[in-house]
Amino acid sequence: MSLDLVIESVSAGDLSVLTGAGMSTASGLPDFRGKDGLWKQKDPRLLASLSAMENDRAEFVNFYRYRIRMFEGVKPNRGHHILAEWEARGLLKGVITQNVDGLHQEAGSREVHELHGNLRRVRCSRCRAAYESSLFLERDDCPACGGSLRPGVVLFGEMLPEGPMDAAEELSGTASSFLVLGSSLEVSPANAYPMLAKRAGAKLFIINMTPTQLDYMADGVIHGDIVETLEKIDKSVTHGS
Repeated sequence: MSLDLVIESVSAGDLSVLTGAGMSTASGLPDFRGKDGLWKQKDPRLLASLSAMENDRAEFVNFYRYRIRMFEGVKPNRGHHILAEWEARGLLKGVITQNVDGLHQEAGSREVHELHGNLRRVRCSRCRAAYESSLFLERDDCPACGGSLRPGVVLFGEMLPEGPMDAAEELSGTASSFLVLGSSLEVSPANAYPMLAKRAGAKLFIINMTPTQLDYMADGVIHGDIVETLEKIDKSVTHGS
């Protein structure tokens, strides 16, 4: 069974993980591309873009204030804590994430590589000063120089940061097993990392509520609740250790 294979691989250690929006739905944050996802209500090409920041500032600011307010009261779920515990025990090498919510770090994970940035922070477009995102709810100009504040995330039309991408490639190419959690695997370059891991000889496992386009190449696929599945895996790993 797929679950048994995942348990065996996690127990052996040398695991890398890729997480997507589905990892945080149990914390109360909506998925992006699910049937009730955020992108069903807002068009990211119009609002979460470099063009909107430069040419439709008011709408851009309102959209990101809406997104920042979504974090109020949101805490890491049990799945986030399990990954942090696996890292502390030496079972998990690191987390590659498409998420911008910072919940992995809040749960205690240390080796986290954010491909799309972090919405818990904002920065000045002029002087690069960084602030907590709560400031963006009050003003969208920099207290230090008066420049325009922007969220600390990668916008449509921008390149992904090289540091996290390099780290993600390293984690993908050197792990003995690679686990995808809550990602639709529709967005590049994140969907390339499972393939890289597989080509490098890793066992590939995917846990997601719905099928992904890479299910066919995985050593094990589980379509179900991510947190519940992680709890089952963790129980077996802990009991056997």
